[in-house]
Amino acid sequence: MTITPTDRRESDVDADGRVPGALVEDYRQNGFVRVRGMLGPDEVARFRSAAESFLEAHRAESLEKQGVFSQLVNVWQQDTTLRELTLHPRLGRVAEQLAGFPLRLWHDQLLVKEPHNNAATEFHQDRPYWPHANDRLSLSAWVALVDVPPERGCMTFLPGTQGVSGLRPQDLHDEEDLFEAEPSLRWIPRVTVPLRAGDCTFHSSYTGHMALPNRTDLARLAHVTIYMDEATTYSGTPHPVTDPLGLAAGDRLDGDSFPRRWS
Repeated sequence: MTITPTDRRESDVDADGRVPGALVEDYRQNGFVRVRGMLGPDEVARFRSAAESFLEAHRAESLEKQGVFSQLVNVWQQDTTLRELTLHPRLGRVAEQLAGFPLRLWHDQLLVKEPHNNAATEFHQDRPYWPHANDRLSLSAWVALVDVPPERGCMTFLPGTQGVSGLRPQDLHDEEDLFEAEPSLRWIPRVTVPLRAGDCTFHSSYTGHMALPNRTDLARLAHVTIYMDEATTYSGTPHPVTDPLGLAAGDRLDGDSFPRRWS
């Protein structure tokens, strides 16, 4: 199943930064939801320009090559314009409305699929990679900074899988790995969600999802803000975000490194 994008001028977010109750219900039932018009056209142009400049400046020295996509983490700490996007009040308010409890920033990332990248990002969950404990469901806001039709690498979700926990981290290169870890997920109907520039998907960190290959002449450029329960503590396992912070297992993930600034 593919959700059809509608006119880019439509927005699901009201003046107070809230979405209709039906979208909240959809998110909680399915573990993901599309929110149209999270950013206006002027914001899209400004943030896309900043993202392109940041990518170009940091490609050589700090771009982590994942094979199927390129990833730059915690750009909010390095670029003032992208910081505005990561800590955008509208994003944070909608995230908390969907979650139903207070959140903090876990980290952000630019995710780039270069033109004619023929590799998919295979089905996986996000949460098994993270050193989190004592937390309720975390979630990600995936903002399209360019139009992302299926041929440019939009995401496909496994609805209702947000309750599947306890799995090991999955291999993003292996199309079978998630389904070997939990065979029942193979038979869940899949929903592909194309996005207009400025649209956003939110998905739970346990919701199974993948991204299609980019077969177009334009890079797929997305900005992701990842939110966690404000009460989350550090589990003690290694992670690039927490490794430099000198944390001990049981420490709360809060303070300046994990802000909450959209209330």
